Amino acid sequence: MTVPANDLPPPRLVIFDMDDVLLRYDVEARRTAMGAPAGLSAADVEERVWASGIEDASDLGHLTPDAYLAAIAGALGVPFGRSDWLRTRALAMTLDPDVLALVEEVRQRAPIALLTNNGHIMREHFDVLVPELRALFGPAMHVACEFGAKKPTPSVYKGVAARYGVTPGEAVMIDDKPANVAGAHEAGMRAHCFTRAGELAQFLRAHHMVA
Repeated sequence: MTVPANDLPPPRLVIFDMDDVLLRYDVEARRTAMGAPAGLSAADVEERVWASGIEDASDLGHLTPDAYLAAIAGALGVPFGRSDWLRTRALAMTLDPDVLALVEEVRQRAPIALLTNNGHIMREHFDVLVPELRALFGPAMHVACEFGAKKPTPSVYKGVAARYGVTPGEAVMIDDKPANVAGAHEAGMRAHCFTRAGELAQFLRAHHMVA
């Protein structure tokens, strides 16, 4: 039997995904910018970097930042360094002020954390790419590979909960991907599949996290 949200105790940790939750992520714009110096299309970049497994290997923590950049350079056939990665990543990221306002309200009531499927290079550059998120989350900004895998692997969610001294049942995960929400549920968390700020506000209100 499912317990209504209003009958559950408020969560002791609220975890937010980054891309397409806290910000709008335009991956096609990123791929277009990455391919331009080599005369490659976004589809070419998707095939050479994403479909080839380079991006996934980075997300899983199997590539160091330098090895990841070298792999991209090799796949594109042109130099590709940190400045190139930062430039092409940044142009694809637009913060969502309505969601950030909800995060600000939530953090007045419970600890918050950020959990994103990105490699160690993202963890090294959070402060450059999203200083506004650092101001909200402080040190509680994590890439999933810190916990030995990536979402939706249940052990990732359990690892984040343990890091903050709560059980999975005391935590909530906000993510835009149904598979990641399912993984959080499998780990024992409450979770919400994000589509827009208004629906997120309703979910958080039901869990006593916003007014």
